[in-house]
Amino acid sequence: MNSCPLCHCTESSLFHTDLHPGPLPEQLREYLHCSQCSLIFVPSKFHLNSQQEKALYDLHQNDPFDLGYRKFLSRLSDPLLAQLEPNSKGLEFGCGPGPALAKMLEQAGHNISLYDLYYFPDSQLVDPLQQQYRFITATEVIEHLAQPEQVVKQLWSLLEAGGQLALMTKLATDQQAFSRWHYILDPTHICFYSRETFEWLAKKLGAGLEIIGNDVVILRKP
Repeated sequence: MNSCPLCHCTESSLFHTDLHPGPLPEQLREYLHCSQCSLIFVPSKFHLNSQQEKALYDLHQNDPFDLGYRKFLSRLSDPLLAQLEPNSKGLEFGCGPGPALAKMLEQAGHNISLYDLYYFPDSQLVDPLQQQYRFITATEVIEHLAQPEQVVKQLWSLLEAGGQLALMTKLATDQQAFSRWHYILDPTHICFYSRETFEWLAKKLGAGLEIIGNDVVILRKP
């Protein structure tokens, strides 16, 4: 039985299958839909190992000074900056090798710490996962998480009261659109969230919820 990695519900249904290209031989990959939180997830038997995963991340072109990339990130940074007090302390979680968002937020006057499992691990002088923050960002991160419930719980514990967890991930819609969606072609994407999923999560956390467009979500801690 495949339990949901977000809410641990064991009641899920087959949502989609595809012949998935990737670093492994082609295989029929399954996507399950959770009946409780509506997360669409790939069972663990289809996950890449850490070496395969990092090899794909190393191919990403995320130049902190690329204007197109900064414009993309501004979809999250603009609404977040509009709500932050001056000189707020934040964490960019899953920042990758080129922490562009951190530079944008620092240029706006905020103090940013970095964490990334592969590129900025917690072996730094001050452990970024042992601090308290006014805000935490995770852009194009949560779709990669094998254990999203554990990570969200950890990040939520690092937020001060009134703090914000700002997420960027493409929102899943209906089954037909999902089958044609470019987002599922990346073999490192293993969890797909809908508006219903974030509404469930906000209720679970007791959080305020703001969904902006089709890929930005801000959860506010009471």
